[in-house]
Amino acid sequence: MRPLWKGSISFGLVNIPVSLYPGTQHKATIDMDMLRDSDHSKIHYKRVAESDGKEVPYEHIVKGYEYEKGKYVVLEPEDYKRVEIKSNQTIDIRSFVKLDEIEPQFFDTPYYLEPNKGGAKAYQLLRRVLIETGLAGIAKVVIRPPREHLAVVKPFRDILMVETMHFADELRSPKEVKAPSADVGQKEMNMARTLVESMESKWDPEEWKDEYRECLMKVIEEKVKSGGKAPKAPRTTAEKPSKVIDLVSVLQASLGEAHKSSKGGGNKAKRSKSGQQHHQRHGRRKAA
Repeated sequence: MRPLWKGSISFGLVNIPVSLYPGTQHKATIDMDMLRDSDHSKIHYKRVAESDGKEVPYEHIVKGYEYEKGKYVVLEPEDYKRVEIKSNQTIDIRSFVKLDEIEPQFFDTPYYLEPNKGGAKAYQLLRRVLIETGLAGIAKVVIRPPREHLAVVKPFRDILMVETMHFADELRSPKEVKAPSADVGQKEMNMARTLVESMESKWDPEEWKDEYRECLMKVIEEKVKSGGKAPKAPRTTAEKPSKVIDLVSVLQASLGEAHKSSKGGGNKAKRSKSGQQHHQRHGRRKAA
């Protein structure tokens, strides 16, 4: 894995040389080319002008901001240079806040930090202090110019990580979503709590896979082996979504299923796994 860049973490007069590595890899989608159905020729797109439909070469394309309908101000390369970003290749920590006070919707993309030569001690010192205080560094950082990000520096296992964040004005208010007003009885609360606790398990990210991607890749591999012919699809019956009329009866049925799943296994781990599998099945039925 290659670093995106080498720079530093700075706070006060402290400067820690680090390398920045991507913390994610995009595997959610499978790359597909658009083809003409008759001969599988690739489809290409052209950049054409709206006014006359003529193709426009790259050297004649500029970027403009529409300040009124149909009226633009064009930005030249010199204009971007006038936007001074002091935090380029520097994770500039401006303040420290309690990590648990940052609401989860602000977090975006994680990156890993590795100390460079001469920075190991200061790196470890910052990591230890953040762990002991529960604080995190709020910083400005440029991952890929010219975009500047708000970010948080925090400990992650044996290293430090920086996670880009959304600015407050990028988040929509939850007040735009109507909150429920239904009353919940104590009996329903007790049963729901029992059901949730029966499905509790220890978080293990390795147990969760992108099943759609894996199944689609299997279909692709089968078609490659068969020379492009589609394998016979298994017969499936779509379940009709059920109308929830009596919440208590639904909870009782769910508890019964959870109890059946846990029979034969005396330890909590087995019960938890059964509950988790039931939750996955129930989630797929609901989504359908």
